[in-house]
Amino acid sequence: MERCRMVFSGSGGQGIITASIIFAEAAVLHENLNAVQSQVYGPAARGGAARSDVIISESDINYPKVIQPNVLVCLTQEAYNQFNPIIRPGGMLITDTRYVEPNLKAEALHKQMPMYKTVMNEIGKKIVFNICMLGAVLRLTELVSPESILKVIETRIPFEFLDLNKRALELGMRLADELVN
Repeated sequence: MERCRMVFSGSGGQGIITASIIFAEAAVLHENLNAVQSQVYGPAARGGAARSDVIISESDINYPKVIQPNVLVCLTQEAYNQFNPIIRPGGMLITDTRYVEPNLKAEALHKQMPMYKTVMNEIGKKIVFNICMLGAVLRLTELVSPESILKVIETRIPFEFLDLNKRALELGMRLADELVN
């Protein structure tokens, strides 16, 4: 496995940080990989910019920040405008159709999905938007298994919300599958 450098970005309150932590923990705890996760919040915890860097590798990771991500997730237009210039040429750019209007100038594989709309139509609770996004990233990158993500979700999410989160993860994977097929 080649080292994968990822940037998850959006606004505070969207669950970007939580999703990236779940992804990194799944890699370390259940896939026998090395991972680091770091985060940056904007001036306001809710509504301000949020960014989380995740690096996953079979070898040692010496620097925790991502300079040029292989995978860039942007869940707001502001995040897209700020971070799309840093994506590694040939990398994957994942955006939500409701919140991001890409200019398609980045030399990347663009994956636009109606994640928010699908969550609202099929689950009705925006709180699991981040887990839907995580399902899409999981399926598109194939770095960790759905089972590993579910094991971490079960330790981080209150029991009464487990079913919602499992459904959201499945929705994200389904959206990614629809892009590929």
